[in-house]
Amino acid sequence: MSVEDPAALLDLLTRDGEIILDKLDQAAAAHPDKVFLHYGEDGTQVTYGEAARRASRMAAGLAHAGVRPGDRVAVLTRNALVTALSMFAIWRAGAIFAPVNFNLTGALLSYQLTDADPRLLITDASFLETLEAIAGDWRAERTVLHIPGPGAHGEIEGQAETVARLAPADAIRLDALERDEAPPQVERGPHDPCSIIYTSGTTGPAKGVLQTYRWINQYTQMFRGFDAPEDVIYCDLPLYHVGGAYFMLGRAVWNGNTVGLWDRFSPARFWDRVHEVGATAGILLDVMVPRLMAQPPTDDDRAHTLRKIHIQPYSAQHHAFAERFGIDFMTVGFGQTEAGHVFSALIDEFPDAEAKPEEWRRGLTKAEVRARAAETGRILYDGREDLPKGIMGSPSPLYEVAVLDEDDRPVAAGQVGQLCLRPKVPGILPVGYLNKPEATLKVLKNCWFHTGDAVKLVDPARNGHVFIDRMGGFFRVRGENVSSFEVETSMARHPEVRACAAVPIPAQEGDEDDIAVFIEPHDGARPDEASLRAHAEAVMPRYMRPRHIRIVEALPVTPTSKVEKYKLKTALLAELAEGAG
Repeated sequence: MSVEDPAALLDLLTRDGEIILDKLDQAAAAHPDKVFLHYGEDGTQVTYGEAARRASRMAAGLAHAGVRPGDRVAVLTRNALVTALSMFAIWRAGAIFAPVNFNLTGALLSYQLTDADPRLLITDASFLETLEAIAGDWRAERTVLHIPGPGAHGEIEGQAETVARLAPADAIRLDALERDEAPPQVERGPHDPCSIIYTSGTTGPAKGVLQTYRWINQYTQMFRGFDAPEDVIYCDLPLYHVGGAYFMLGRAVWNGNTVGLWDRFSPARFWDRVHEVGATAGILLDVMVPRLMAQPPTDDDRAHTLRKIHIQPYSAQHHAFAERFGIDFMTVGFGQTEAGHVFSALIDEFPDAEAKPEEWRRGLTKAEVRARAAETGRILYDGREDLPKGIMGSPSPLYEVAVLDEDDRPVAAGQVGQLCLRPKVPGILPVGYLNKPEATLKVLKNCWFHTGDAVKLVDPARNGHVFIDRMGGFFRVRGENVSSFEVETSMARHPEVRACAAVPIPAQEGDEDDIAVFIEPHDGARPDEASLRAHAEAVMPRYMRPRHIRIVEALPVTPTSKVEKYKLKTALLAELAEGAG
């Protein structure tokens, strides 16, 4: 049966099960004592059996607190273990998991919480002051509060006083949420919504993407095929994004893998963590690669179990990294909060050799990994060759892929256009953008899903595409998608700023972006750079703050009053080049 046959494609998608919560239950039944979550921040280990039991007990507590099937439950915490357990409990209660970016404060946080409109918020003591600052704009109907014990990971200074002063009177302690009673009995189908993950918008506030259980299945399917049950997945990505929550944590339950969880990336501790959990697979985002390469070399650089790394975006340092640290395979691709993993490819760094001695090898053999790539039509690259910048690989068989111009007409191979998609099976795209029907219709015009990303087809024989740039308005900073709209809106709240334009320039470190803003002051105002930076620190998370600030008399505009950002960017790049010279 042809892979183009709709029945064959649907079988390919569904044959290993579709509901992530069902897969957790199956893993708990098959190997209840196997460690599922190793939380490296404090050494806590949760087995598959315990994870399933705790999810059920927490779900019973959520139902007792008033959460009903279909309700949204927000999770705002840096604690990856609390987030992970809450996610499964929310699904067990039949509710929708709505994680919140824990870097947000003020108006940005207020907007996201107001837009998601959750019935209940799970948070911890460290966020009480942040939430109190927006209490006039938004407040949860019920709150579940994680209060770390004395000396425990996450305890804050003056915690008891902060909780006594700011915690809602009816707040439920997280350690009291679990109830020894049956959780709600909820029927779940692949098309049921299960999560809201926020992505940036170019011309308006961030958009909540309403995803289904089938969406999680298709997002994880291609890459979990490279894992064996004995693989251990390393995750230090935030769980408010799909990369951490689903690509790393979610995919593990299909194979019954152990996951090593940490709250954040640390270049100094990375390899100690790999040893601690015995990690075999991980992900590195942009600046993580040069920061690990910058660590002092040791004789033990290859003495570890890590063999497979997904790099996002593609890094020209991949082979040098693989040579130093003994990595067999790198995977690359293209994914979105909306479309999931659409493209992927496998880089075999040492086609005719093993990267490390047998004592450090775990999981599938090299021959098995290569065979699985061939079975699914993945492009297999030789890591020793020069590869095009921005390689994405080959498209998922679940999507029809086109590169279109502004009128949705196909462009020729080698020409740049917008990547557009059509699903070949039902339900693999999200339900839409929460509370934004116009934006949902716009992105689906002419029966294509418009990704907003510019790509080109460079290898027609293998259907190989490369990423060129975002179509406009997005920056990629420290693994986060940042919208120019939100940067400009936040900076414009400064009382002396009349207008602001934000542009991306090549980052000083890594292959992503730095943010530059150009400020047009009000008449008579004379803001200085120090006051503007202080304002940015007060209203924006660190990754959103501009690296470069320039004050201009007036922003250049077209006859139709659109800011000519290319002129600003060109002038700044020339200035920086002259300074470097």
